Amino acid sequence: MKKTELRKYAHLIAKCGVNVQKGQEVFIVAGLDQPEFVKMVVEECYKLGAKRVIVDWDYQPLTKLDVRYRSQKNLGTLANYEEARWQHYVQEIPCRIYLDSDDPDGLKGVNQEKMAKAQQAKYPIIKKYRDQIENRYQWCIAAVPGAAWAKKLFPELRVSQAIEKLWEAILQTSRVWDDPVKAWEEHNADLARRCDYLNALGITQLHYTASNGTDFTVGMIPEAEFKGGGEMSLQNIYFNPNIPSEECFISPMKGQAEGIVYSTKPLSYQGQLIDNFSIRFHEGKAVEWHAETNEALLTKLLEMDEGSCYLGECALVPYDSPIQNSGLLFYNTLFDENAACHLALGMGFADTIRNFENYTLDECRAMGVNDSMVHEDFMIGSADLNIDAQTRDGQTVPIFRNGNWAF
Repeated sequence: MKKTELRKYAHLIAKCGVNVQKGQEVFIVAGLDQPEFVKMVVEECYKLGAKRVIVDWDYQPLTKLDVRYRSQKNLGTLANYEEARWQHYVQEIPCRIYLDSDDPDGLKGVNQEKMAKAQQAKYPIIKKYRDQIENRYQWCIAAVPGAAWAKKLFPELRVSQAIEKLWEAILQTSRVWDDPVKAWEEHNADLARRCDYLNALGITQLHYTASNGTDFTVGMIPEAEFKGGGEMSLQNIYFNPNIPSEECFISPMKGQAEGIVYSTKPLSYQGQLIDNFSIRFHEGKAVEWHAETNEALLTKLLEMDEGSCYLGECALVPYDSPIQNSGLLFYNTLFDENAACHLALGMGFADTIRNFENYTLDECRAMGVNDSMVHEDFMIGSADLNIDAQTRDGQTVPIFRNGNWAF
C-alpha cells in the first residue's frame, strides 16, 4: 500500500477520529501487525500537539498464555500499577485509539470460563474509574490488517497479497479518498440530517420484521435521541469514535423488548466467532437463545453480569452501504456492524439522552439506559428487513423498507 494513502489514513484517525488537542496525552492499543503504520499515527498525534503518546502492544498468543498459566485469583486481580493507570486516565483525560487487527479465531481454545470470571472480578474496581471518564474523553476504534485476519478473508491469496487486499478494503470503506477529512465532514452531515428526521418523529417504539423469522419490538426512552457519526465530548471536543461508521443509533429503554431476532452475520467475541444464532426477548431481557456455532460462548456473554442480557443500543444501517457493497464479510464487528442494522447487548450510551451533560450518569441510567460491563454488537440487518416506528401521536411511520432507509 502506498505510504501517501496510509499517511492520509493515519491523519484521519488522529484528526477526525480522536481530534487530538494541543497538550493532550494519547494512549494507543495496537497489535504487532503494522508497526510502521502505528508509527505514522503516533507522529500525526504529535503533529497535532499531543504532549505524550503511549503505545500498548497487544498480542493474542500472549493472552492465551496468561489465561493458561496464571491462577484464577491472579488473573482476576487488578495490580496496583494497573489501577494507577486508571486513576491517571481520570486525572489527564487522554485520547484513546484502538487499532484492531486481531485474528477472528485468535483465542480459539482459550478457557472462556476463566477469562469471564477474571473480567467479572476486576470490573467493580475498573467501573468506578470508567464511570468518572464516561463521555469526557475522545476515543476512536479503527483497523489495520493482520496476517491471520487477512487470510481469513482471502484464503486463496498469499499472505502479502491478502494483506494488501485487506488494506484496500479498509481504506475504501473508511472513506480514505482524495480528501478523507472533507469526506468525513460531508458524511457526518448526512448522518446528522437523518438523526434530526428520526428525532423529530417522536418515536416510542420500533418494530423489526424479516423473512428469516425476526419479529421484534423495542421501546424508546422518552428523553433519548438518535446520534450518528461524530460526537461531542463533555469537554466540548468533536470526535468520531468509529472509523468506519454508517449508523444512526440510540439506547433503548431497558426492560422494553419483546420478540425474536436472528443474526445475519457472525459475531466476533473474545477472539472467537459465534454464528447462526437467535435471541428471544421478554420484558427487555434475553430469555432464550440458540447458536449453531459457539452457543456456550453466547451464553457466557449473556450471563456476564445483570445487564448483559438487556439491550444497550439499536443501530440503523442501510443494507446499501459501502461495507455491504464491498461484498466482504469482515469477521470484525467494527466493519460488519456498519454493513447492516444491529443491536447491542449490555451497556447503553448515556450521551444519547437529550442534554445529557445536565445529568449524572446515574440519572441517565434511571431514565432507562442499561448498565453493564460489556457492550457487544450483533448484526440483524438483511436485504428484506422492514422497520416501522410508532410515534407519540399514534402514527406508524416506515423507517426501513427492504433493508434500506424508507425516507
